[in-house]
Amino acid sequence: MSYVINVLAGIVSVYMFLIFIRILLTWFPGANFGRPFVFLCHICDPYLNWFRRFRPFKNSPIDFSPLMALAALSLCHRILLIWGATGRSSLSVVLILLLNALWSIVAWIVGFFIVILILRLAAYLGNFNIYSPFWRFVDLIAQPIMYRISNIFFPSRIVHYLFRILFSIVVLALAAVLFRSLLYFGARLLSALF
Repeated sequence: MSYVINVLAGIVSVYMFLIFIRILLTWFPGANFGRPFVFLCHICDPYLNWFRRFRPFKNSPIDFSPLMALAALSLCHRILLIWGATGRSSLSVVLILLLNALWSIVAWIVGFFIVILILRLAAYLGNFNIYSPFWRFVDLIAQPIMYRISNIFFPSRIVHYLFRILFSIVVLALAAVLFRSLLYFGARLLSALF
């Protein structure tokens, strides 16, 4: 039985690699990769399209659904590896792995937005050409998150732009710490219950 589970874990690992290659190739939209690319699309796109329905940031110019798709495969891979190594899998292990996968997704997204906001802060404080395509892209991502955070905390006030950037960075960092603490205590509780 463990041999079959290890083979399944290997298949999931190869599929994760193929999806990673598919995601990388989307960065070159004009390139023609021929039949291997079409074959890769037929294998990977149905799975990726399923996750595109659940875009958490629908107004964002960046699609985070491939990250969720890879996290789900990584979770399955970890469960299969544990099941293959121990010969059994408990509900608590699966739930703890699910919490860790959820934290990985949230930490990556929050970290990404913090980096974008820090870049926006650097552009605001520095003497950068903010009309270049790079800074417009940074602004395109930073503005919606700053707008949402300032509307939550200051719904009827106009807030200075520098304060909005700094406040958004602090709120995202505190939210990440709080979320990680809740997941940590949830995992500890699950370990104690099961």
